[in-house]
Amino acid sequence: MQENVDQEIEAEVNRLRSMPKAELRVRYRTLFKAEPPKAFGPDLLRRSIAYKIQEQAYGGLDADTRRLLNNLMAQQARSKDGRIVIPRRIKPGAVLVRDWKGKSHRVMVLEDGFAYEGKPYASLSEIARAITGARWNGPRFFGLRANSREVSA
Repeated sequence: MQENVDQEIEAEVNRLRSMPKAELRVRYRTLFKAEPPKAFGPDLLRRSIAYKIQEQAYGGLDADTRRLLNNLMAQQARSKDGRIVIPRRIKPGAVLVRDWKGKSHRVMVLEDGFAYEGKPYASLSEIARAITGARWNGPRFFGLRANSREVSA
């Protein structure tokens, strides 16, 4: 069943390659219920239509991905130079290692926090403080976030 759907979608997307621009614009209107942007040439029309066809067949982006993309667009709009910083995500089970003053520190990423030296912590900043005795931005301390000089360079 899924194989038939895959073949139908693939055939439909392949048909787009030979469609003239006028037909692509009609197809775009049908799928998006809107006029295609005037700046869209045939290639962008094909890509947009192909994405929409696949989205309707297989589903769209999940809520987390949509939220991330919206946040990145908002960040770019606020940025003076148009740059964005893509947040790094660490998955449970990952181990973060940080060398500090000649000693290697290992932190396990948990579903709901972190573990360091057998104790649970809610944040990396708490662990950085336990290691250094001073306030630190935990993600920055463990190299998960670039410092401001690296971002603007």
